[in-house]
Amino acid sequence: MADGRDTAPLLGENRQSEYGTVEEAPPVTELRTSFKRNLGTAEAFSIIISIVIGSGIFTSPGSIDTNVPSPGFALIVWLVGGVLAWTGAATMAELGTAIQGEGGVQPYLQYIYGDVFGFLAAWTFIVAVIPASLAIMSIVFVESVYSAIGENNRTQGALHKLLSVLVLIAFSMANGISTKATNRLNRFFVTAKFTAIVATVVAGIGVVLHHLASNGTDTEKTSQDWWSKSWFGYRTSIGPDGEEIDWSKLHGWEMLGHYSAALYGALWAYSGWDKAIYITAELSAPARQLPLAINTAIPVIVVGFIAVNTAYYILLPWDVVSTTDSVAVTAFTHLLGPGVGLIAAVLICLVVAGSLLGSAFVGSRMIVSASNKNWFPRFLGQVGYIGFRSESQSETEAGSNDSSAKSDSDAPLNALILSTLCSTLYIIFGNFRALVTFNGLGEYSFFFLTMVGAIILRFREPKLHRPYKPIILIPIVFTLVSGFVVARGAVFAPFQAIILIAVWGLGLVFYYARRWWSARSGRGC
Repeated sequence: MADGRDTAPLLGENRQSEYGTVEEAPPVTELRTSFKRNLGTAEAFSIIISIVIGSGIFTSPGSIDTNVPSPGFALIVWLVGGVLAWTGAATMAELGTAIQGEGGVQPYLQYIYGDVFGFLAAWTFIVAVIPASLAIMSIVFVESVYSAIGENNRTQGALHKLLSVLVLIAFSMANGISTKATNRLNRFFVTAKFTAIVATVVAGIGVVLHHLASNGTDTEKTSQDWWSKSWFGYRTSIGPDGEEIDWSKLHGWEMLGHYSAALYGALWAYSGWDKAIYITAELSAPARQLPLAINTAIPVIVVGFIAVNTAYYILLPWDVVSTTDSVAVTAFTHLLGPGVGLIAAVLICLVVAGSLLGSAFVGSRMIVSASNKNWFPRFLGQVGYIGFRSESQSETEAGSNDSSAKSDSDAPLNALILSTLCSTLYIIFGNFRALVTFNGLGEYSFFFLTMVGAIILRFREPKLHRPYKPIILIPIVFTLVSGFVVARGAVFAPFQAIILIAVWGLGLVFYYARRWWSARSGRGC
């Protein structure tokens, strides 16, 4: 950073892109990366599916249902959440195919706003967002195991936290084998996810067909709410605080508050839509593969989520949906008995496992990218071994014909260890609900800045080559939504907001201390 190229004004001069150029743009420093471009559209598609289709679709429908006046409105919330996730993903695809870089949103924020914003994005995701997300999924995995064995005590005591840490370590080790091994595991978990979704939808269709075949006379085993009640009629339900809600008597502002809470839950269930950009530097043809993967995966996910939620309302009495955190397990147990419920719980464990594996995979890529920019120690960006090793040693081994001198792994082991340690701290000191809010605040703060930056870039660099360019209304819509999500989260969770601000402050101290040390020692930062 000491060479004077560490900042870029918000409306500064044009730069070059790896995938396109801007007229009269000055050259920039060559991108330093640690990975080979050996991934394709199928791998990117698999990673998006593996991360997004996680615990949310099987656990959050209850929290959404309790904040809407009817099942029909719940399905609309799921649709709106999916469309919003798609607008965010489309904008990310635009930036990912126009601006070189690896590690999520950090290269885009660095390009648009300057190094400080790029670093803060990397810092926040590395020490807060991704570790919190991994901690959440580890906790949910253990809770799913409890559900599979019929244990209903979900208090996060010492044993629960210990098991969550062990689960986290296991999946970090799985990511440490190699990139190819991780992709093979991802494909297996994607199969498990589609199996769970198809099984739920088929069960719902089966109930409908059985009802039609029996002319509605067999009502002992299945709920008839889906047939006898209005899907969009107002009802009286139990709110998040345990009190009855008469939706016909709610005023506009109260109704908006409930709808925003429901939308927040849907966006959390769709979280992970941005993760394909973390591996842009590993795609063999990112300008073509990244938009294709996103525009294929997200619609599949949206359709799947709406179909599954429709099936829940067919399989269960409507007053049950809002009272359970394990909707899928409850639905199969209610329909086919505890034995099938156990199988469903095991399948959901596999679904959560896939999300955990995929998130750990992309999280380590963020650390490597920050290390390659020298924002973090260089040893964190090296792959294939644990510990410190000089660049001359790595280059010597890379050119050596002695296979014993080379590592069989191309995984960023040091980055995986750091990510695991940070996540362990969140498991020990955090809890599920606090971590979900904290994760959302940190993530959407930088999504908001990224969307604003994409709009700014349209006017600042109109000639920047964009292989994929959605209409400008798309980033505008997501800017408004992400800004609303951050503002609402900060108002309703001030403690988590204060912690996040403290994380930013600590990050700035680290950033400027590292710059000072690099300048003092005569090395570029």
